[in-house]
Amino acid sequence: MKRTQQTLTTTLAAVVVAVLATAYAWYRLGPVARATVWAEDGDVFFAEHLRYGSVGSLLHPYAGYLHLLPRLVVDLAVHRPIEQYAVTVSGASCVIAGIVCAAVFVLAKDVVPAWPLRLVLAVVPVIVPIAPIEVLGNAANLHWFMLLLVPWLFTARVRTWWASAAVAVLAAVAVLTEPQTLLFVPLLVVAWWRTPRTAEDEGARRRVLTALPVTGVTVVGLAMQVVTALTTDRPTAAGNPAVADVVQGYLFEPLAGTFLKESFRVAGAVIAHGPVVLLVPIVGIAVVLVGGLVAGSWRARVQIVALVVGSVGTWTAALEANSSGDRGWSQPNGLFAATMSAPTRYAAPAAMLLTAALVVAAAVLIGPRPALRSGALRLVDRNRVLRIVAAVVGWGAIAVVVAAAVGSAAPGLSYRSDGPAWRPQLEQQTALCRADPSGAAVVQNAPKALDRVWQTSVPCVLVVVDR
Repeated sequence: MKRTQQTLTTTLAAVVVAVLATAYAWYRLGPVARATVWAEDGDVFFAEHLRYGSVGSLLHPYAGYLHLLPRLVVDLAVHRPIEQYAVTVSGASCVIAGIVCAAVFVLAKDVVPAWPLRLVLAVVPVIVPIAPIEVLGNAANLHWFMLLLVPWLFTARVRTWWASAAVAVLAAVAVLTEPQTLLFVPLLVVAWWRTPRTAEDEGARRRVLTALPVTGVTVVGLAMQVVTALTTDRPTAAGNPAVADVVQGYLFEPLAGTFLKESFRVAGAVIAHGPVVLLVPIVGIAVVLVGGLVAGSWRARVQIVALVVGSVGTWTAALEANSSGDRGWSQPNGLFAATMSAPTRYAAPAAMLLTAALVVAAAVLIGPRPALRSGALRLVDRNRVLRIVAAVVGWGAIAVVVAAAVGSAAPGLSYRSDGPAWRPQLEQQTALCRADPSGAAVVQNAPKALDRVWQTSVPCVLVVVDR
């Protein structure tokens, strides 16, 4: 009875988090952005859905890897009225972001037991200031959200086979959408690591097998991603960034984007006042992270390290894999250009992972903290002054994260905020489609790029149906 009640409570809480996070993500997009189709959502995924069909397109590679989630979202949108394609893709993408938040809220309970702090951690994907600029609310960038989810999936120590199956399904979707989940594979060891309470505690030994499904689907899914990467071409040229560009770019985009939506202002402040302006946030972040590592349990330490390494690793990998991502921040011209440029899409996931690490570390500092296995108190809990200092630092970090989220909540800077909206373009071409049902309506997508025109060719038979 007690377990059933706990299950119902957890399920209800997860649903509430998912709904609130979805609504918040939808609000942050703004009316024009959510009515505008983003790049590959129309030019690639829509077109390939028509070419290969619902089933044939699901695991069809693009840009060197598999995109299961975007394909599923587009399949849903295509089966709705075509004039609602843009808002359907935006809405479904926001729902998926909400589901990611709900899953983190449930899975992080052992590391962050206090639900208010866990709620802040869970909603990181939708509250990070720079998220709506490019990655929030479109299918093409859903893969970045998987990087926030897999550290918790891979370390989940579930107690029932039903929970194991649910985690395995989420893991399968994640790894078949984002190949960089490979970075977090070592975390699977945590799911297998069970310490029996007593020599007779055979239950712990049996429960360890519940880690088998998530491990199996992860290995198979990532093997498929590796084979895809080795056998298909990427249309973008690989980068060769200098170490200085990787480091300075990280400071100007992911780190700054953790606190500011208009993160390009940091580059201007550095030009005006020197690099000393970065000293306070760097030191503050370091203090919180180191404090969390010192005071936390071994599982909390693992998560903090994984999230930080993931943040730096995904940023570095993105610049290595895409020459377009390197803006030459270490050079005077690059630094000046950074004062007028919105952050790249690679900055958002790195900022999310860094923010998540900060929240976990802050939650550790605030407490409560589990005692050591020997029963002794942790170092920070042996002294009242240390406990107070740790709590002040932790609450300070949470306050900064929440303030940054509140300050950037309103719709604003976005590559889709100026359109072009999908539906008006279709309506303008309806008469032409009626005159020639065998033709196609051409709809422009965001962004407006100099090196490529993003557009969608919509068969007229879809435009005039039921009209």
